[in-house]
Parts: sequence; structure tokens; C-alpha cells
Amino acid sequence: MAEAQPVEKAEKEAAQPGKKGGNGTRNRAAAILLVMVVVALVMGMWLWVRSKTHVETDNAFIESHVYAISSRVPGNVARVMVKDNQFVKKGDLLVELDQADYQLRMENYAAQLDLAKNETASTYAQVDAARAAVNSDRARLQQAELDLARGKALYQREVIPKEQLDKLETARKVAAARVLETEGSVRRALALLGLAGNGGKDAQIVRKKAELEESRRNLSYTRICAPADGYITRKSVEPGNNIQPGQPLMALVELNNTWITANYKEGQLAHMRPGQNVEFEVDTYPGKTFKGKVDSIMAGTGAAFSLLPPENATGNYVKVVQRIPVKILIDSSSDPDHLLRIGMSVVPTVLTERKLGDIMKDPFR
Repeated sequence: MAEAQPVEKAEKEAAQPGKKGGNGTRNRAAAILLVMVVVALVMGMWLWVRSKTHVETDNAFIESHVYAISSRVPGNVARVMVKDNQFVKKGDLLVELDQADYQLRMENYAAQLDLAKNETASTYAQVDAARAAVNSDRARLQQAELDLARGKALYQREVIPKEQLDKLETARKVAAARVLETEGSVRRALALLGLAGNGGKDAQIVRKKAELEESRRNLSYTRICAPADGYITRKSVEPGNNIQPGQPLMALVELNNTWITANYKEGQLAHMRPGQNVEFEVDTYPGKTFKGKVDSIMAGTGAAFSLLPPENATGNYVKVVQRIPVKILIDSSSDPDHLLRIGMSVVPTVLTERKLGDIMKDPFR
């Protein structure tokens, strides 16, 4: 019994240090848990504040001006100067049509203009001659009227017979008819020159000049040039093709003035304004950040301008969160090599620049 008591005492003493070690482990675990909770709260607070100051969406894509290249005149394609995906500058020749027919047509109208000028000079001479004839016939008419007046006076005195008086009256009528005829000749000549009524001077020459100018412009339309700097795509024309006006030949994509169409939810636009800075990433270039600015916010939702807009006045209305397109201009300095292409998916983030105090005043917006 004496030997058993020291053994039990030793066991109890050995158990005391183990108890102290278990309490220390629990304290360390509690401290770690507390730190994790604090970090989680801080991270949650940071993410919540960031969601109020950085508004982003993945429903966005790149757009740009796309020019549909077509001809204004029909013809046969003589040369095609570009190929798919080639970069061209404004004014560069893209397609050239056969100019032979248009050249001959322009020369024909030029010849007709010269003939019209000669005919006009001849018509001016006819007008002068007709006016001189009118003056002569009017003088004869005045003389016939004087002779008739004298004849009537002599007839009343029974100096001349009735037959002579009738001849004088006939002579006056003939002179009056002659004046009307020559005046008609003057009007016809003036009409040929375009000087009668409301017409302009030298109507024939003006018309021929217009025809010549039209043929000259049609000749210039045989050379189809680039309307802007950009890249050629969707080329569907080859030398020898017969084309018609308005027929699409190729498309030109302008990459110097691209923008983003971002479809934000209607609840994300409360603090979005034109001029705010934007940062965005492109799926094609992960890790690379581009910059831009908010240009404008569309005047309606995308559904409102769709082909079949929803009829909310009907009885089966179901509320759906709408999206409103926002136009974001891309900063050209962030894409000097034109890496971005239209149709690429992007994730833009609008920096609303809200302060923490403003957020805490209205935390639900």
C-alpha cells in the first residue's frame, strides 16, 4: 500500500502539464478563427464597397463603323486592287470598272454640247431676223391703217368707189396677220433659246452641259475608293464580274474609332454618367487591361427596340430585369496596335468614383 500511493501521485502530477497544453491549443485555434472572421469581414466589406464604385458586366462586345462597299454604276470589273484582311487608307483604289463605255458616252455628250452651242448661235441669228421682220411688218400695218383711214374719208365724200375701200381693208387685215406671224416666229426662236416664259437662258446648252457633267461623274464612279482607313473583309468581287449599282462587293472595317456596347442591368445605372473612366479586359488577351470612357447611355432598353417588343399591358405580364446599352469609347492609346476586333467579348468596369461617405449615406443604391 505504501508503494501504491507514490505511483498514483506521480500519475496525477504527470496529468497536470497535459491539461495546460490542451488549453493553449484551444486558445490558438480561437485566435486563428477570430482572425479569419475579421479578414472575411474586411474582404466582404471591401468587395461590397467595390461593387458600389466599380460597375461591371460580361454582356458587352466591341463595335465599329462597317462600310458596305458597292458601285454606283453598272459595269464589268477590270481590276481588284485589294485582298481579304488588307489594311487600306482613305482614298486608296479598291475596284476599277471598265471605263470604255463611259468614256465614249462622255465624248458623245461633249460633241452634243458643241453642236448645241452652234445651234444656239444660229437661233440667235434667227431671233434677230424675226425681230427685224416684226418691225417691218408693224410699219406696214401702220401704213395700211393710215391708208384705210384716208380711204374711209374719201369714200364718205364719194371720191373713191366701194371696191377700192374694200381693198384697203383687206390690205390692213393682211398686214395685221403678217405681224402676228412674225411675232410667232420670234417666240419660237426665243423658246429654243430658253428665253421665253420662265425658262433660263440658253436652255439647250444648259441641258447638254448637265448631260456632259453626269457622264463625267459616272466615269469617275468607275473607280471605287476606300471611304476611310480600315481593313477589308467579306470580299466577293473578282476581275471580270458584271456588277450592278448597290451590289455589295466587300466590307471595310474601321478600327481607328471603335467602341464597346455594354448591356448593363437597369439597377446598375444609378450612378453611371458620361465621361466616367472605364477599364476592361478582353477574353482574347487575358491579363491585359484596356481603357476607355463612358460616352452615352441609350434612350431605352434593348427590348424596347427589338423587332417584337414586349407588350407589358397584357394580362400575362412577368417582370424581367431589363438591360440598357451603354456606349463606351475605347482609348486609342491603350490599343495602338489595333489588337481589338469587332465582335470580341469584353468585361468592362465603370469607375463611378463614389466616396465611402456617399455609399454609407445610401447603401442600398
